[in-house]
Amino acid sequence: MRKIIYHKDLDERLGRLAERPDAFADACLDIIEEFDSIDADLEITNPATYRRHTTGRAKASFAQQFRADVDAIMTLDRETEAELARRIEFARLRLEKARREEGIEVEEGMAALAANPLSRRVSRRAMELHAMRTEMVERNLYLVLINVERYAGQSGTSRLDLIQEGSVSLFRAVDGFDWRRGLLFRTYAVHWLNQAFRNFLYNSSHTVRIPVYLQKALKHINQATIRLGDPSATVEEIAAETGDLNENLVSAALRAARGSYSIDADNPVSEEGSRLRDLLVDADDDGPYDARIEDVSLEAGLRKALEVLSDRERKVVEMRFGIGVDREHTLAEVAAEMGVSVERIRQIQVRALGKLNTPGLRRELDPFLN
Repeated sequence: MRKIIYHKDLDERLGRLAERPDAFADACLDIIEEFDSIDADLEITNPATYRRHTTGRAKASFAQQFRADVDAIMTLDRETEAELARRIEFARLRLEKARREEGIEVEEGMAALAANPLSRRVSRRAMELHAMRTEMVERNLYLVLINVERYAGQSGTSRLDLIQEGSVSLFRAVDGFDWRRGLLFRTYAVHWLNQAFRNFLYNSSHTVRIPVYLQKALKHINQATIRLGDPSATVEEIAAETGDLNENLVSAALRAARGSYSIDADNPVSEEGSRLRDLLVDADDDGPYDARIEDVSLEAGLRKALEVLSDRERKVVEMRFGIGVDREHTLAEVAAEMGVSVERIRQIQVRALGKLNTPGLRRELDPFLN
């Protein structure tokens, strides 16, 4: 049976090393060597140990259920948080060492891992680190619910989408958190949460995505327009007022800010119940569809396709499939018409269809085929 190093014992040793923060990482390597020499595994925390037992019924919506689940998770105090952060750093160093010794590069990606499955040792080290990172994230999920309220409802954004973005950003916060600075994790994590929420709004709040740098420029432009007190201020005036933006950037941002509207939206200048599309439709017109347009397009496509065939091949295809004639003909009827055997007609048909089976001709005819 493998030896298990429990968190309590590990925390005691890492706590003593933390008295010299600058030498912490190097000292951890000595402990890692010791643990590896006896092939010891770290304890993996059972999530049930930091969740309060609840007997309530399931909530009506996912958001309500998520909030109830987060409320049931016990938060970290300063000392416990610092211990967990040191454990995460230790587990990451141990995983990196195992990867180096087995020649596994993180940048190789999933394809390389599929071709060369991870050893039991590397898999276990990865599980230990993942469990610790997940614990830090789960015990700080309340930060997502607190900070999401500032952004919920903006530009019609879904609250659940924001919660998802915030939850993912906590993993990035865990990877960048440095316990040596003496800050609480929540102080550092809020920066990542706000950045994740803003980026999501920048990328999804418009029908046509506007680059983030233009949306940030628009914020300065709007502030400059308010200071000028003139909604019709020129590009030159706005650029001069901002001081940091050149005229080309201001012009590009203003062009990108033009709104888009659904033609199914309510018509604000007409009677109730009408739509914007009613302004674009000729009431006396039967509609934009005309069968003659399709017929011409199909006829042109068939003509282009048949041009690649010889005269005999074209006649066989036309008779067999009823193109330009009154009906489709059997192989025997075509053979009688052309004075050759049925097998010969079949061979000509196969050769002709092979010539027609090209990407260019398929593009011509695909819109008309089921």
